[in-house]
Amino acid sequence: MSAFNRLSDIVNANLNSILEQAEDPEKIVRMITSEMQDTLVEVRSSSARHLADKRKLEKQLRHIRAESLGWERKAELAIDRGRDDLAKAALREKSFVDQAQTQAESDLINIDVTLEKLRTDTESLEEKLRQAKARQKALILRGQTAKSRIKVQRQLHDVSFDDAFSRFDSYERKLDELEGEVESFSLGNLTLSAEIEDLKDAEFLSSELEALKNKMQQGNHSATER
Repeated sequence: MSAFNRLSDIVNANLNSILEQAEDPEKIVRMITSEMQDTLVEVRSSSARHLADKRKLEKQLRHIRAESLGWERKAELAIDRGRDDLAKAALREKSFVDQAQTQAESDLINIDVTLEKLRTDTESLEEKLRQAKARQKALILRGQTAKSRIKVQRQLHDVSFDDAFSRFDSYERKLDELEGEVESFSLGNLTLSAEIEDLKDAEFLSSELEALKNKMQQGNHSATER
């Protein structure tokens, strides 16, 4: 298949439809991008060759037109000299040259049409290539994200992963028990301190009670003496 035919196929292709039907969109978009880049290189080379052919044909056409004009002037000169036979011969040569000119002009038109078609399709191909590269980056990123999520999900559903968390839970329970035991010692010390404080309060109250009793006895004694 020629580069021109491949270019038309790619330009007319629906990339979204191709990717939706593909089993591996990332792989397909890489292939499409690579094909587009290769085709773009070939088409640009083809355009360069057509441009070179056009310049060569334009040069030939200028030469042919000059030659045609030259035979026409020779025919005019022959007529001026009364040599119609030579004028006819010159016009016959001019007709041959004119045929070559017509063919060259037709070829030049065809080259211009081809170059315009290549230019238009190349612009479309470059746009599609830009879109394909953007899709490629997005698909690669989505693929990497999906693979990372799959890895995480597999770990979450892995028996050894669950076993590790069970060990964490067991270790946490042991720590809770140890911390409870420490708090119990602290609570015992706190109770002992409280009892000692209670003893101090009781001793204070006892002394206060004795002082009040003595005061009352002294009051009663004074009343009796009166």
